[in-house]
Amino acid sequence: MGRLVGVDLARALAVFGMYVVHIGPALSATDGVGSWVRYMSDGHSSVLFATLAGFSLMLLAGRREPKTGLAGRQAKARIAIRAVVLPALGTAMAMEYGGVVILGFYGVYFLLALPLLRLRAKTLAIIAAALALVTPQLSFALYSVLTESVRQSINAYDPLHRLSDVGVLDLLFTGFYPTITWIPFVIAGMALARFDLSATAVQRRLAALGAALTVAAYGMSLLLAGKDALRSTAEDGPSSGGSGSMPLDSGSLESQASSLLTAGPHSGTTFDIIGSVGVAILVIVGATVAMDRLPRLRRLAKPVIAVGTMSLTAYVGHFVIQGWLPSFGATNDEESWATLLMFVLGAIVFAAIWSRFFRRGPLEYLLNAATKPAKHIR
Repeated sequence: MGRLVGVDLARALAVFGMYVVHIGPALSATDGVGSWVRYMSDGHSSVLFATLAGFSLMLLAGRREPKTGLAGRQAKARIAIRAVVLPALGTAMAMEYGGVVILGFYGVYFLLALPLLRLRAKTLAIIAAALALVTPQLSFALYSVLTESVRQSINAYDPLHRLSDVGVLDLLFTGFYPTITWIPFVIAGMALARFDLSATAVQRRLAALGAALTVAAYGMSLLLAGKDALRSTAEDGPSSGGSGSMPLDSGSLESQASSLLTAGPHSGTTFDIIGSVGVAILVIVGATVAMDRLPRLRRLAKPVIAVGTMSLTAYVGHFVIQGWLPSFGATNDEESWATLLMFVLGAIVFAAIWSRFFRRGPLEYLLNAATKPAKHIR
């Protein structure tokens, strides 16, 4: 079966969205089209990444028909190995470059997804929906228990926290991308992978679903929480900066509870999860339709698609280059956009050249090699 070119394009868009968040100007420093691009990238690009990660799990485990028997056991072993390698890479990057790297959270996502690999699309969708409805409220309740002193006590005995300031509590409950409120994105991506995305009828139904989820979630949030319902946590700084879950503020319990009605990026509420899944579905389906029905655009987009085939390399690469070339730090709005454009063009050029000679990106080759021992599973 050939590559899903539309999915590769969606991966490239997720990579570029992360570039916008990490390299582009702060949301508060933008206006017009730039403000829209910055806002849509914040939160939504990492959600798209997580959704596509779930999709990729099904590519390993059998997309339309789950692998069984020996093939199924080996596929689970390959995913389990990735669940170790990617967090190790994310931790190493956090230690070297600082900040929070989403790869560090993928191990928990993947391990929790293992028992779900053989489920049907409908069952996976129901699980994702149920988690979207329940986990934000559970996360909010946990915050009343996980006070600062409690978290410090737990982190003091956590070796992961000593390494990169991202410990078990962060991975599960309190980090930028906590499993408790981010696993629905992965499961939604798994459900999406079960569908035949090349079928016109499926494309129409999924596009309608994505639009309905987006409008319903954000519309209800605006209706219930007012004009600040969609406020981004990145408005005061250049990075995503959100906790990915309920904010630990010093306001009253009533004011904190009211935050459950918002839907801004990284707010981690039910409305945020449902709306963000809707956006991710629209991007994936839209990219698939564009690549299927517009052959000329597909040819023109080939260098961008190449970025999607090596999204891990492109994602890690922008951290490495920033570490090597600290002079890339921008000092104003115009310089930030110029630097961002350089990174995007650099990724496109590198991927286009590399893909002419190799089937996988550099890190994709290494990751694939790391999972080779799964062949010995019997």
